[in-house]
Amino acid sequence: MGPPAPAEDSLRASVVICSWRMRDLLLQCLASLEPEMAADWEAIVVVNGDEDGSAVAVRDRFPWVRLIVNESNRGVGPARNQGLEAARGRVILLVDADTTSRAGALTGLVQALEGDSEVGVVGPRLVSPDGERQRTARAFPTILTKIRRRAPARLRAVLPNDDVSDGEQAVNVGYVIGACQAIRRRALDTVGLLDERIFYGPEDVDLCLRMWKAGWRVVWDPRHVVVHHEQRLTKRRLLSRLTLRHAWGLGYFFLKHRYFLHAPAYGVSTE
Repeated sequence: MGPPAPAEDSLRASVVICSWRMRDLLLQCLASLEPEMAADWEAIVVVNGDEDGSAVAVRDRFPWVRLIVNESNRGVGPARNQGLEAARGRVILLVDADTTSRAGALTGLVQALEGDSEVGVVGPRLVSPDGERQRTARAFPTILTKIRRRAPARLRAVLPNDDVSDGEQAVNVGYVIGACQAIRRRALDTVGLLDERIFYGPEDVDLCLRMWKAGWRVVWDPRHVVVHHEQRLTKRRLLSRLTLRHAWGLGYFFLKHRYFLHAPAYGVSTE
């Protein structure tokens, strides 16, 4: 039957999912979040070029989902912005199609934002299907930290590390990755939507940096757990078209925020 239909006025939460060629994972994602879909929640799925029958499958199995179907892949930022613009919730949960939520995880993220008026974005602990922790909360990147992620072990030992996703309590961080972000609508209205000049990463980093600059905090809260299948397309081929677009987006991000080697210290502990 699905959740009850939401009222037309402002809702508590909107879940926005952008999907491209992930029909089966998308259906798993929707099935996992369905138990949390209360009367004052809504779900919006943006199918970014329906090449695998995702739209029909969602309509058949989850008729309560608001569906937006693009004729082609518009990129992550533009597609997510379609969902953000359509969302009516006071909290917006940006969720990747290749995630599944453990019981109460999304509700916990909403409550975390509701409990602290200074926080603009909250991210959960992300784990692999086998339970392994993923490194998804970080200080802001530099050219060197980006090189470190693809470097051999010997070189990684001497390059700076931006990973801060450790511990069991909520902490301020530079950014949380866009696989799952809970965003305060009022904060989003302050800083604006995702930068559509970034086709595929790092639009999530850019959003968090703009949040910090506008006076909102970004928090990683490991008490709430989401499983991330991590279908990151840039890992499949080193010189694929998407990898090159990601590299362009990273260069654009550094130029936009006017740094390369010395990252802004937002969210970094001084202790």
